[in-house]
Amino acid sequence: MTPYRPPRMRFGIFMAPFHRVGENPTLALERDLELISHLDRLDFDEAWLGEHHSAGWEIIASPEVMISAAAQRTQRIRLGTGVSSLPYHHPFMLADRMVQLDHLTRGRAMLGAGPGALATDAYMMGIDPVDQRRRMDESLGAILGLFRGETVSMETDWFTLQDARLQLAPYQQPHMEVAVASSFSPAGPTATGKYGLGMLSVTAAQPGGMINAAEGWRIAEEEAERAGTSVHRDNWRVLINMHLADTRQQALRDIEDGCTRFYTEYFGKTIGRPGVFDNWTFNGAVESGTIVVGTPDDAIEAVERIIDITGGFGTLLFQAHEWATWEKTLHSFELWARYVAPRFQGQLGPIEASRDWSAANRSTIFERAGAATVKAFQDAGRELPPEVAQRMDRGQT
Repeated sequence: MTPYRPPRMRFGIFMAPFHRVGENPTLALERDLELISHLDRLDFDEAWLGEHHSAGWEIIASPEVMISAAAQRTQRIRLGTGVSSLPYHHPFMLADRMVQLDHLTRGRAMLGAGPGALATDAYMMGIDPVDQRRRMDESLGAILGLFRGETVSMETDWFTLQDARLQLAPYQQPHMEVAVASSFSPAGPTATGKYGLGMLSVTAAQPGGMINAAEGWRIAEEEAERAGTSVHRDNWRVLINMHLADTRQQALRDIEDGCTRFYTEYFGKTIGRPGVFDNWTFNGAVESGTIVVGTPDDAIEAVERIIDITGGFGTLLFQAHEWATWEKTLHSFELWARYVAPRFQGQLGPIEASRDWSAANRSTIFERAGAATVKAFQDAGRELPPEVAQRMDRGQT
């Protein structure tokens, strides 16, 4: 089967965020907002901001607050919760906040939904992890009903809705885009298909994650067929790790220390299970393709491989990280925007075709331009200057 390719592939970031413990958190949050502004200027399409409440690295507690701040600094980039942990919120309150955000952003808001990623968050709220995926599904059904303008009555073991309806209609019609996080569990793809939503393959950037992402989409399609809904690959977002530089050697040097520190300190020591990342190495991650690192040409090849593995998608997201210095991180995104993105957005074909046509016809077309120059001097009653004649002899006008 030929992989799906959108006419204009979209690009964005998935910002958990990840900030090394020991840094000034106020400055870190400001840097997050500056990065989103930078991407807006570079014509990136989306930024998804996470919700976490523990473990020290991911310090955005309210993606809605961050989105509101980012919206004031940007013009066109769409802003989503990446993701809202549905079991942590009463669905009526979350739906109401998101609709308000929809208006404040003039329709740039998106809702990313998930069960909650950190077990420590759920523990502090007294939520059994076994219940989180069920609660996500219950909440998602209620939120979608509220978004559609329905009056919702629903009682579960953790929330009640009595003739609930939103007083503010969505800015986007029929309502904002909703996407469900997909990890190594089938819960996300199942909900995606059941409700006919988009999907965020957030673990595709982890070892073995890309194959898992493709399996997740297959599950979503099966569930959609079973539920009588529909899903489309254009609404599928795939997450990768990426860093670019002017040379591959420079790109590797830029991130080796920061990347290694991130995997060993965060995934290995903070939230990882004992032994899971014992054999992780930077070189191994690069060689396996877990990290896209190199030049724009390397990145183009990597995107083609990802399209082949997954069968195609609508949006490629980059996991926001600080493995390199701030200046090199900004340069990496600029290289992508200048040299990689247009390759997958239908922009380079007409430009290259025009160049090739001009080159192929220069001997005949530009000969007439030379004749026009000669005639202009003749009409003016002037002799052709020697330097102009020499340029014409060389095929220059």
